[in-house]
Amino acid sequence: MRIFAGMYKMLRTLLFFFPAEGVHHFSMKALKVLCGWGLMRRLVAWSCRPEDAGEKTVFGLLFPNPVGLGAGFDKNALYLRELEALGFGFVEIGTVTPKPQAGNDQPRLFRLPQDQALINRMGFNNDGVEAIAGRLRAWRGGGGSRGGRGSQLIIGGNIGKNKVTPNEEAWKDYELCFRALYDYVDYFVVNVSSPNTPGLRALQEKDALRRILTRLQGVREELVAAGAPQRPLLLKIAPDLNDAQLDDVVALALEIGLDGLVATNTTLNREGLLTPADRLEVIGAGGLSGAPLRERATEVVRYVVERADGRCPVIASGGIFTAADAREKLGAGAALVQVWTGFIYEGPFIVNRICRGLDEH
Repeated sequence: MRIFAGMYKMLRTLLFFFPAEGVHHFSMKALKVLCGWGLMRRLVAWSCRPEDAGEKTVFGLLFPNPVGLGAGFDKNALYLRELEALGFGFVEIGTVTPKPQAGNDQPRLFRLPQDQALINRMGFNNDGVEAIAGRLRAWRGGGGSRGGRGSQLIIGGNIGKNKVTPNEEAWKDYELCFRALYDYVDYFVVNVSSPNTPGLRALQEKDALRRILTRLQGVREELVAAGAPQRPLLLKIAPDLNDAQLDDVVALALEIGLDGLVATNTTLNREGLLTPADRLEVIGAGGLSGAPLRERATEVVRYVVERADGRCPVIASGGIFTAADAREKLGAGAALVQVWTGFIYEGPFIVNRICRGLDEH
Protein backbone atom coordinates (compact mmCIF):
# COMPACT_ATOMS: atom_id res chain seq x y z
CA MET A 1 0.00 0.00 0.00
CA ARG A 2 2.92 2.35 0.62
CA ILE A 3 3.92 1.98 -3.02
CA PHE A 4 0.41 2.91 -4.15
CA ALA A 5 0.33 5.83 -1.70
CA GLY A 6 3.59 7.12 -3.16
CA MET A 7 2.14 6.80 -6.65
CA TYR A 8 -0.87 8.83 -5.59
CA LYS A 9 1.37 11.62 -4.28
CA MET A 10 3.07 11.82 -7.65
CA LEU A 11 -0.27 11.80 -9.44
CA ARG A 12 -1.59 14.46 -7.06
CA THR A 13 1.35 16.71 -7.91
CA LEU A 14 0.38 16.47 -11.57
CA LEU A 15 -3.35 16.93 -10.96
CA PHE A 16 -2.77 20.00 -8.81
CA PHE A 17 -1.59 21.85 -11.92
CA PHE A 18 -5.19 21.83 -13.16
CA PRO A 19 -8.36 23.55 -11.83
CA ALA A 20 -9.69 21.79 -8.74
CA GLU A 21 -13.30 21.29 -9.74
CA GLY A 22 -12.41 19.91 -13.16
CA VAL A 23 -9.94 17.47 -11.60
CA HIS A 24 -12.58 16.32 -9.15
CA HIS A 25 -15.01 15.40 -11.92
CA PHE A 26 -12.29 13.85 -14.10
CA SER A 27 -10.95 11.70 -11.25
CA MET A 28 -14.32 10.37 -10.17
CA LYS A 29 -15.40 9.63 -13.75
CA ALA A 30 -12.13 7.75 -14.28
CA LEU A 31 -12.75 5.76 -11.09
CA LYS A 32 -16.28 5.02 -12.27
CA VAL A 33 -14.98 3.62 -15.54
CA LEU A 34 -12.38 1.57 -13.68
CA CYS A 35 -14.93 0.16 -11.27
CA GLY A 36 -17.24 -0.66 -14.15
CA TRP A 37 -15.10 -3.75 -14.69
CA GLY A 38 -15.87 -6.31 -12.04
CA LEU A 39 -12.30 -7.52 -11.68
CA MET A 40 -10.91 -3.99 -11.34
CA ARG A 41 -13.61 -3.06 -8.83
CA ARG A 42 -12.69 -6.05 -6.69
CA LEU A 43 -9.03 -5.07 -6.95
CA VAL A 44 -9.81 -1.52 -5.84
CA ALA A 45 -11.86 -2.84 -2.93
CA TRP A 46 -9.13 -5.33 -1.96
CA SER A 47 -6.56 -2.51 -1.95
CA CYS A 48 -8.62 0.15 -0.20
CA ARG A 49 -11.19 -1.43 2.09
CA PRO A 50 -10.00 -1.88 5.66
CA GLU A 51 -10.03 -5.32 7.26
CA ASP A 52 -11.61 -5.71 10.69
CA ALA A 53 -12.62 -2.08 10.41
CA GLY A 54 -14.61 -2.00 13.62
CA GLU A 55 -18.36 -2.00 13.06
CA LYS A 56 -20.16 0.55 15.18
CA THR A 57 -23.82 1.11 15.95
CA VAL A 58 -24.79 4.80 16.16
CA PHE A 59 -28.28 6.34 15.83
CA GLY A 60 -29.54 2.74 15.70
CA LEU A 61 -27.61 2.15 12.45
CA LEU A 62 -24.81 -0.38 11.98
CA PHE A 63 -21.85 1.39 10.34
CA PRO A 64 -19.31 -1.02 8.76
CA ASN A 65 -16.54 1.32 9.92
CA PRO A 66 -16.42 4.76 11.60
CA VAL A 67 -14.96 6.70 8.65
CA GLY A 68 -17.36 8.42 6.29
CA LEU A 69 -17.25 10.90 3.43
CA GLY A 70 -18.73 14.31 4.14
CA ALA A 71 -21.43 16.02 2.12
CA GLY A 72 -20.40 18.00 -0.93
CA PHE A 73 -18.15 15.37 -2.49
CA ASP A 74 -20.82 13.23 -4.14
CA LYS A 75 -23.54 15.83 -4.27
CA ASN A 76 -25.66 13.99 -6.80
CA ALA A 77 -25.30 10.34 -5.67
CA LEU A 78 -23.32 9.47 -8.79
CA TYR A 79 -20.44 7.50 -7.28
CA LEU A 80 -21.83 5.34 -4.46
CA ARG A 81 -20.48 2.08 -5.89
CA GLU A 82 -17.02 3.58 -6.31
CA LEU A 83 -16.94 5.17 -2.86
CA GLU A 84 -18.03 1.90 -1.27
CA ALA A 85 -15.15 0.18 -3.07
CA LEU A 86 -12.78 2.74 -1.54
CA GLY A 87 -13.87 1.54 1.89
CA PHE A 88 -16.04 4.34 3.22
CA GLY A 89 -18.36 3.19 5.99
CA PHE A 90 -20.88 5.87 5.10
CA VAL A 91 -21.35 8.55 2.47
CA GLU A 92 -23.36 11.74 2.88
CA ILE A 93 -24.84 12.83 -0.44
CA GLY A 94 -25.90 16.40 -1.17
CA THR A 95 -26.48 19.06 -0.17
CA VAL A 96 -29.75 18.35 -2.01
CA THR A 97 -32.26 21.11 -2.78
CA PRO A 98 -35.81 20.76 -4.14
CA LYS A 99 -35.04 22.29 -7.53
CA PRO A 100 -31.83 21.82 -9.52
CA GLN A 101 -29.46 24.75 -9.26
CA ALA A 102 -26.16 25.57 -10.90
CA GLY A 103 -24.54 27.06 -7.82
CA ASN A 104 -22.13 29.96 -7.85
CA ASP A 105 -20.01 31.01 -10.80
CA GLN A 106 -16.78 29.15 -11.50
CA PRO A 107 -14.04 29.02 -10.40
CA ARG A 108 -15.44 28.19 -6.98
CA LEU A 109 -13.11 25.53 -5.58
CA PHE A 110 -9.50 26.37 -4.69
CA ARG A 111 -6.56 24.47 -3.22
CA LEU A 112 -4.25 25.87 -0.56
CA PRO A 113 -1.43 23.28 -0.64
CA GLN A 114 0.76 25.14 1.85
CA ASP A 115 -2.03 24.79 4.40
CA GLN A 116 -3.41 21.42 3.26
CA ALA A 117 -6.72 23.15 2.82
CA LEU A 118 -9.46 24.02 0.36
CA ILE A 119 -11.70 27.03 -0.08
CA ASN A 120 -15.05 26.50 -1.76
CA ARG A 121 -18.06 28.62 -2.58
CA MET A 122 -19.98 25.99 -4.53
CA GLY A 123 -23.43 27.28 -3.55
CA PHE A 124 -25.42 24.02 -3.27
CA ASN A 125 -24.99 23.09 -6.93
CA ASN A 126 -26.94 19.86 -7.47
CA ASP A 127 -29.34 18.10 -9.82
CA GLY A 128 -32.37 18.57 -7.59
CA VAL A 129 -34.15 16.15 -5.32
CA GLU A 130 -36.21 14.40 -8.01
CA ALA A 131 -33.17 13.31 -10.03
CA ILE A 132 -31.15 12.36 -6.94
CA ALA A 133 -34.03 10.36 -5.44
CA GLY A 134 -34.23 8.48 -8.74
CA ARG A 135 -30.56 7.52 -8.56
CA LEU A 136 -30.90 6.40 -4.95
CA ARG A 137 -33.99 4.37 -5.87
CA ALA A 138 -31.97 2.59 -8.53
CA TRP A 139 -29.10 2.03 -6.07
CA ARG A 140 -31.41 0.56 -3.45
CA GLY A 141 -33.03 -1.66 -6.04
CA GLY A 142 -29.72 -3.05 -7.28
CA GLY A 143 -27.83 -6.06 -6.03
CA GLY A 144 -24.34 -6.88 -4.77
CA SER A 145 -21.80 -4.12 -5.13
CA ARG A 146 -24.33 -1.95 -6.94
CA GLY A 147 -26.32 -1.50 -3.77
CA GLY A 148 -29.46 -3.20 -2.59
CA ARG A 149 -29.23 -6.03 -0.10
CA GLY A 150 -25.60 -6.74 -0.89
CA SER A 151 -24.42 -3.31 0.23
CA GLN A 152 -23.52 -2.32 3.78
CA LEU A 153 -22.87 1.30 2.82
CA ILE A 154 -24.77 3.74 5.01
CA ILE A 155 -26.11 6.72 3.05
CA GLY A 156 -26.86 10.06 4.64
CA GLY A 157 -29.01 12.69 2.97
CA ASN A 158 -27.81 16.25 3.49
CA ILE A 159 -30.67 18.63 2.68
CA GLY A 160 -30.88 22.38 2.16
CA LYS A 161 -32.92 25.14 0.60
CA ASN A 162 -32.77 26.66 -2.84
CA LYS A 163 -31.01 30.01 -3.09
CA VAL A 164 -34.18 31.78 -4.24
CA THR A 165 -36.28 30.49 -1.33
CA PRO A 166 -36.69 33.16 1.37
CA ASN A 167 -35.71 32.10 4.88
CA GLU A 168 -39.25 32.37 6.18
CA GLU A 169 -40.27 29.65 3.72
CA ALA A 170 -37.11 27.54 4.06
CA TRP A 171 -38.93 24.88 6.07
CA LYS A 172 -40.93 23.98 2.96
CA ASP A 173 -37.74 23.17 1.02
CA TYR A 174 -36.40 21.02 3.85
CA GLU A 175 -39.70 19.16 4.14
CA LEU A 176 -39.90 18.53 0.41
CA CYS A 177 -36.41 17.03 0.34
CA PHE A 178 -37.07 15.05 3.50
CA ARG A 179 -40.18 13.43 2.06
CA ALA A 180 -38.62 12.74 -1.35
CA LEU A 181 -35.50 11.07 0.05
CA TYR A 182 -37.04 9.32 3.05
CA ASP A 183 -37.25 5.86 1.48
CA TYR A 184 -33.71 5.95 0.09
CA VAL A 185 -31.33 7.31 2.74
CA ASP A 186 -30.44 5.94 6.17
CA TYR A 187 -30.26 9.26 8.01
CA PHE A 188 -30.76 12.98 7.35
CA VAL A 189 -28.61 16.03 8.01
CA VAL A 190 -30.17 19.49 7.97
CA ASN A 191 -27.66 21.94 6.54
CA VAL A 192 -28.15 25.51 7.71
CA SER A 193 -24.45 26.18 8.20
CA SER A 194 -22.96 26.52 4.71
CA PRO A 195 -21.42 29.97 4.25
CA ASN A 196 -22.04 29.91 0.50
CA THR A 197 -25.81 30.48 0.31
CA PRO A 198 -26.71 34.07 1.23
CA GLY A 199 -28.59 34.29 4.52
CA LEU A 200 -28.54 30.55 5.19
CA ARG A 201 -26.59 30.75 8.45
CA ALA A 202 -29.32 32.96 9.89
CA LEU A 203 -31.37 29.76 10.10
CA GLN A 204 -29.02 28.59 12.88
CA GLU A 205 -30.89 30.96 15.19
CA LYS A 206 -32.80 28.95 17.76
CA ASP A 207 -36.38 29.78 16.77
CA ALA A 208 -35.74 29.29 13.06
CA LEU A 209 -34.05 25.96 13.77
CA ARG A 210 -36.87 24.81 16.01
CA ARG A 211 -39.41 25.46 13.27
CA ILE A 212 -37.49 23.44 10.67
CA LEU A 213 -36.48 20.55 12.91
CA THR A 214 -39.80 20.06 14.67
CA ARG A 215 -41.59 20.19 11.33
CA LEU A 216 -39.37 17.40 10.01
CA GLN A 217 -39.86 15.40 13.19
CA GLY A 218 -43.61 15.73 12.69
CA VAL A 219 -43.33 14.50 9.11
CA ARG A 220 -41.23 11.58 10.34
CA GLU A 221 -43.88 10.64 12.90
CA GLU A 222 -46.46 10.67 10.11
CA LEU A 223 -44.35 8.44 7.88
CA VAL A 224 -43.45 6.02 10.68
CA ALA A 225 -47.12 5.72 11.60
CA ALA A 226 -47.75 4.70 8.00
CA GLY A 227 -45.15 1.93 8.28
CA ALA A 228 -41.90 3.63 7.26
CA PRO A 229 -38.69 3.07 9.27
CA GLN A 230 -37.43 5.66 11.75
CA ARG A 231 -34.75 7.80 10.06
CA PRO A 232 -32.34 9.63 12.37
CA LEU A 233 -32.37 13.42 11.98
CA LEU A 234 -29.16 15.39 12.55
CA LEU A 235 -28.11 19.02 12.33
CA LYS A 236 -24.84 20.27 10.82
CA ILE A 237 -23.33 23.25 12.63
CA ALA A 238 -20.72 25.85 11.76
CA PRO A 239 -17.36 26.15 13.52
CA ASP A 240 -17.85 29.91 13.70
CA LEU A 241 -20.60 29.77 16.33
CA ASN A 242 -19.67 31.25 19.71
CA ASP A 243 -20.27 29.46 23.01
CA ALA A 244 -23.66 31.08 23.57
CA GLN A 245 -24.82 30.02 20.11
CA LEU A 246 -23.53 26.49 20.67
CA ASP A 247 -25.38 26.42 23.99
CA ASP A 248 -28.59 27.31 22.13
CA VAL A 249 -28.02 24.53 19.61
CA VAL A 250 -27.39 21.93 22.30
CA ALA A 251 -30.34 23.10 24.38
CA LEU A 252 -32.64 22.85 21.38
CA ALA A 253 -31.25 19.44 20.40
CA LEU A 254 -31.97 18.08 23.87
CA GLU A 255 -35.34 19.82 24.11
CA ILE A 256 -36.74 18.31 20.91
CA GLY A 257 -34.85 15.02 21.06
CA LEU A 258 -32.66 15.54 18.01
CA ASP A 259 -30.82 12.36 17.03
CA GLY A 260 -27.39 13.94 16.59
CA LEU A 261 -25.13 16.72 15.33
CA VAL A 262 -22.47 17.02 12.64
CA ALA A 263 -19.59 19.24 13.74
CA THR A 264 -18.44 21.08 11.76
CA ASN A 265 -19.03 22.73 8.41
CA THR A 266 -16.42 24.98 6.77
CA THR A 267 -15.18 28.21 8.37
CA LEU A 268 -14.96 31.82 7.25
CA ASN A 269 -11.88 32.33 9.44
CA ARG A 270 -8.59 32.92 7.61
CA GLU A 271 -6.30 33.45 10.61
CA GLY A 272 -2.91 31.74 10.72
CA LEU A 273 -2.79 30.55 7.13
CA LEU A 274 0.53 30.10 5.34
CA THR A 275 -1.00 30.93 1.98
CA PRO A 276 -0.03 34.52 1.07
CA ALA A 277 -2.62 37.20 1.71
CA ASP A 278 -2.61 38.35 -1.91
CA ARG A 279 -3.50 34.80 -3.03
CA LEU A 280 -6.36 34.68 -0.54
CA GLU A 281 -7.59 38.03 -1.82
CA VAL A 282 -7.62 36.70 -5.38
CA ILE A 283 -9.54 33.61 -4.29
CA GLY A 284 -12.11 35.68 -2.41
CA ALA A 285 -15.08 34.43 -0.42
CA GLY A 286 -15.82 30.84 0.55
CA GLY A 287 -15.66 28.26 3.29
CA LEU A 288 -12.25 27.02 4.40
CA SER A 289 -11.76 23.31 5.11
CA GLY A 290 -8.83 21.05 5.86
CA ALA A 291 -5.94 21.10 8.31
CA PRO A 292 -6.45 24.70 9.55
CA LEU A 293 -9.92 23.71 10.76
CA ARG A 294 -8.78 20.67 12.77
CA GLU A 295 -8.26 22.34 16.15
CA ARG A 296 -11.44 24.43 16.08
CA ALA A 297 -13.56 21.50 14.91
CA THR A 298 -12.24 19.41 17.78
CA GLU A 299 -13.02 22.21 20.23
CA VAL A 300 -16.61 22.36 18.98
CA VAL A 301 -17.02 18.59 19.18
CA ARG A 302 -15.71 18.51 22.74
CA TYR A 303 -17.86 21.48 23.77
CA VAL A 304 -21.17 20.15 22.44
CA VAL A 305 -20.51 16.61 23.70
CA GLU A 306 -19.83 17.94 27.20
CA ARG A 307 -22.82 20.30 27.13
CA ALA A 308 -25.10 17.51 25.94
CA ASP A 309 -23.62 15.12 28.51
CA GLY A 310 -23.26 12.48 25.82
CA ARG A 311 -26.98 12.47 25.03
CA CYS A 312 -26.61 13.73 21.46
CA PRO A 313 -24.14 11.71 19.32
CA VAL A 314 -21.79 13.73 17.13
CA ILE A 315 -20.26 13.03 13.73
CA ALA A 316 -16.96 14.93 13.62
CA SER A 317 -15.73 16.64 10.49
CA GLY A 318 -12.88 19.06 9.99
CA GLY A 319 -9.16 18.56 9.42
CA ILE A 320 -9.10 14.76 9.50
CA PHE A 321 -6.18 13.41 7.46
CA THR A 322 -4.70 10.63 9.62
CA ALA A 323 -5.59 8.08 12.26
CA ALA A 324 -4.20 10.49 14.87
CA ASP A 325 -6.62 13.18 13.67
CA ALA A 326 -9.51 10.71 13.88
CA ARG A 327 -8.46 9.60 17.38
CA GLU A 328 -8.41 13.24 18.45
CA LYS A 329 -12.03 13.67 17.35
CA LEU A 330 -13.14 10.37 18.87
CA GLY A 331 -11.28 11.27 22.06
CA ALA A 332 -13.24 14.52 22.18
CA GLY A 333 -16.42 12.45 22.24
CA ALA A 334 -17.35 12.00 18.58
CA ALA A 335 -19.10 8.78 17.62
CA LEU A 336 -18.01 8.80 13.96
CA VAL A 337 -15.74 10.87 11.71
CA GLN A 338 -16.01 12.25 8.19
CA VAL A 339 -13.26 13.18 5.76
CA TRP A 340 -13.40 15.44 2.71
CA THR A 341 -10.37 17.64 2.22
CA GLY A 342 -8.19 14.93 3.73
CA PHE A 343 -9.41 12.58 1.00
CA ILE A 344 -8.17 15.02 -1.66
CA TYR A 345 -4.72 15.34 -0.10
CA GLU A 346 -4.22 11.78 1.19
CA GLY A 347 -5.83 9.83 -1.61
CA PRO A 348 -7.88 6.66 -2.00
CA PHE A 349 -6.22 4.74 0.87
CA ILE A 350 -7.24 7.23 3.57
CA VAL A 351 -10.03 5.04 5.00
CA ASN A 352 -7.78 2.00 5.14
CA ARG A 353 -4.98 3.92 6.88
CA ILE A 354 -7.28 5.58 9.41
CA CYS A 355 -9.07 2.35 10.30
CA ARG A 356 -5.80 0.42 10.63
CA GLY A 357 -4.37 3.19 12.81
CA LEU A 358 -7.45 3.18 15.03
CA ASP A 359 -7.30 -0.59 15.33
CA GLU A 360 -3.67 -0.46 16.47
CA HIS A 361 -4.51 1.73 19.47
